[in-house]
Amino acid sequence: MRLTQRSTPQRSATVKRDHGLLRQQIVEQLLADVVQGGLTAGRHLVTQDLADRFRVSHTPIREALIALAGIGIIDLVPNRGAIVRKVTSREFREVLQVRRALECEAVRLACGRIDPTELQSLAGELQRLAQPGGTPPGKFIEQCRRVDSRLHDLISASCGNRFLAIELDRLKMLFRAFRDVSYTQQKDRQDFRRLADEAGEHLAIVEGLLAEDRKAAAQAMALHLQGGMKYWTREFPDALETEPRLRNGRKHRHNGKVTNGASR
Repeated sequence: MRLTQRSTPQRSATVKRDHGLLRQQIVEQLLADVVQGGLTAGRHLVTQDLADRFRVSHTPIREALIALAGIGIIDLVPNRGAIVRKVTSREFREVLQVRRALECEAVRLACGRIDPTELQSLAGELQRLAQPGGTPPGKFIEQCRRVDSRLHDLISASCGNRFLAIELDRLKMLFRAFRDVSYTQQKDRQDFRRLADEAGEHLAIVEGLLAEDRKAAAQAMALHLQGGMKYWTREFPDALETEPRLRNGRKHRHNGKVTNGASR
């Protein structure tokens, strides 16, 4: 008699988590490729090629592409598949505006819902990160990444609004790709000023949460995201399709197209 292995709820949950983690890893790697310039606008993403690269079936690849389409990084075109989009600086700013609105609302809702012990632990770590001292660069970067994810995930999970948390998780994929690339660049340059500033910004959020001061926490979150926006648009100008620039205070057109400078 052949015995068949029956699926238990615990086994099914484990398989589901592993599948979700695999999809997340593929999304994160493809996002990093876009941000770093390895996948340029107009590039056609072939499912089979990606399946071979990641050594997985087509299912997690398709799910990852759907997730990337959901945050505006690729277009899913009928009969053509997935194509990397041109993301304009205006679109990037608009996405950040949406994220800022959602994060500020989440932090307001999370006030009074988070264990103070958890927040005090975060505050202690952030105080240390604000003064790197002699911490080895690789370890320091990893600590910054972990604490950043921990704080934003804690706020999302504690906001009490499932739909808000889902939207935040979707947007965090995009901005964590920018974060991780920027961290790598700072490590290469041995320049951790932005990371120290970011730790201070995070600490202000945590202090607002500890005081259960919704207004202070939301203002600190808004300032934090504004600082990130300024940094990313300066560090990654080539990751975005730049909009027509002004010269002498005007936009110029040449043969019906917007051009920079005086017409020829």
